[in-house]
This record gives sequence, structure tokens and C-alpha cells, in this order.
Amino acid sequence: MSSDTPSSNGSGDVPTVLVRDASGRQLLCFLEQLIPLDGQDYALLTPVDTPVCLVKIAADEDGEDEVIEELDQAGAILSVADVVLQEHDLTLVRSAVTLTVSGELEEPDPEELDEDLDDEDDEDSDLYEMLIQFRHNDQEYGLFIPLDPFFVVARMANGEGVLVEGEEFERVQPRIEAELDERELGDD
Repeated sequence: MSSDTPSSNGSGDVPTVLVRDASGRQLLCFLEQLIPLDGQDYALLTPVDTPVCLVKIAADEDGEDEVIEELDQAGAILSVADVVLQEHDLTLVRSAVTLTVSGELEEPDPEELDEDLDDEDDEDSDLYEMLIQFRHNDQEYGLFIPLDPFFVVARMANGEGVLVEGEEFERVQPRIEAELDERELGDD
């Protein structure tokens, strides 16, 4: 195990890595962990900007909200989201891996979050917080912030990260988790 694993230090300086996906989109991330596997360095990263997901909100209370995974067909919807975010001095970024929002977001009050979670019956309500809600073509949509940490896995090459996807991700993900578990046990 490497003793020079990047981590947050007292001054808050955490190295950043630019990650590219197969389409050439980029995402600037904080480097959380560096994991060597089979002579290749893999990085566990978190986005610098706030990750968000686009959700089609159910028309009635009995319906289920739907996360929109295929964003290629959602350009018009995202354009409306752009306008609404600009009213709050925020910018929607079509990044690699996920949509992100850049700008100064208000931090949720932890006590308020706990109260909201206690009031909600919906299992998904404790996974996301609504950032904005808007209409497009008589349909309600929202941008939601995941409350769980959002991690990205990248293979390091020439100081940049290449997004690990598909078969490569399936192959290295359990090994990365095992390495992180081992490191955590070593810290105890």
C-alpha cells in the first residue's frame, strides 16, 4: 500500500483530476484515493461541482417519479433547467458521467434535513434533495442532488483520468472496494 495516498490535509487542499469519458466530455474531480492495480493507477474521485440528476415528476401522487438516464434526448428540458438555474446564479454543466451544477449552493440545514426525512414515507426521499423544480411542455421536472457521496472511478494516464466504464469497471470495481476496505481496516 502506498503511503502517499492523496487525502484532505489541514488546509483543505485536495488534488484535482480532469476526467474524460469516451465522448470527450470532461469532469473536474477531487482525488480521494489512488489505487494501484496490475501496474495501472486507478483513482477514486468526487466531482468538484455538485452532481445532479434530472427527474420527471409524476403527475399524480400515486405515480412514481422517473430519473431520466438518457440525456441526449433531453436537450430542450435541460435548456429550461439552465434558465431556471441562472436565476439563482447557478450553471448546469453537461459533464462526463453526470450532470453537475456549478455556483454557490446553499448548504442544507442538517436539522431540517432530519425533520424532512422523518416526515417522508417515500424510500427515495432520503436519497435526494430537490434543487429546482420547473415545467416543460406541461410536465413537471426537477434537478435533484444525491445525498450519498457520488464517486467516479478513473484510470490515470498522463496526469488525467479516463473514465472507467463497462467491462473494465465490472472487473476492477470489486478489487478497488477490497483495497479500500483493507486500507480502512489498517487505519483502525
